[in-house]
Amino acid sequence: MANAEMTKQIAEGRGFIAALDQSGGSTPKALKQYGIDESAWSDEAGMFDLIHAMRARIIQSPAFTGDKVVGAILFEQTMDRAVDGIPTATYLWEKRHVVPFLKIDKGLETEVDGCQLMKPMPDLGALLARAGKAGIYGTKERSVISAANGRGIQAVVDQQFAVAMQVAAHGLMPILEPEVTISIADKAEAEKLLLAALLKGLDALPAGQQVMLKLSLPTVDNFYLPLVEHPKVLKVVALSGGHSRAAANAILARNRGMIASFSRALSEGLSAQQTETEFDAMLKEAVDSIHAASVAG
Repeated sequence: MANAEMTKQIAEGRGFIAALDQSGGSTPKALKQYGIDESAWSDEAGMFDLIHAMRARIIQSPAFTGDKVVGAILFEQTMDRAVDGIPTATYLWEKRHVVPFLKIDKGLETEVDGCQLMKPMPDLGALLARAGKAGIYGTKERSVISAANGRGIQAVVDQQFAVAMQVAAHGLMPILEPEVTISIADKAEAEKLLLAALLKGLDALPAGQQVMLKLSLPTVDNFYLPLVEHPKVLKVVALSGGHSRAAANAILARNRGMIASFSRALSEGLSAQQTETEFDAMLKEAVDSIHAASVAG
């Protein structure tokens, strides 16, 4: 079963969740932002070595502790690797008091009804069993909504809850992530449909079951407050969705009860070429600003 101390850290901790879960498709972009060009690796293994070194550097930085970073979402390969000779999830919790989560989706299907469902996950049961043994507290699964299409959004939410129930059956805490693309013209309408579908899904959950939600920052401030206050929701976290850190922080600070779960907006400004002092100072600035926005509401 989920660790009660970890649940308390997520529910009551004054901070945010770091998203360190770029996978195969998004890794080259993340490395480029970090100042490492594609010429630096010759194969996928080399690429993943470089991204793990970046993540390990972030995790080991003095700025990265449970005081402000309450959790971190890992890519499967990051879970399977070590930081300073200690398995990553163990290092996060025992050395940093940061709750470890695992990204479990295998990418997105082609768009149908303005939405992208998750690709099939035939090995999910084995992965969840392995995650539990590795000390992972919860999981994250991402779908994408790119139109205010009721049928598409309902399909996304139905799939999210179905996978969440598989996760919960393994004693792990699911984070449902039905991301609404921030650039679409009908974003506010899509959010209305999404909120209604999520509330219906939450109400149908078995007694005592909680989930977490990871959502795009809403068009209307505090629009997701019914989810924040829902008894079956442990926490609502926000993705930056392409906003700059400054923009994402400004919107987040106006949304009561939501905390950040930023990826690109967290690592913005970090570079492989920085000295440890420069890197730690830049990360501290990022952590401090995202933390402040997360606790503002």
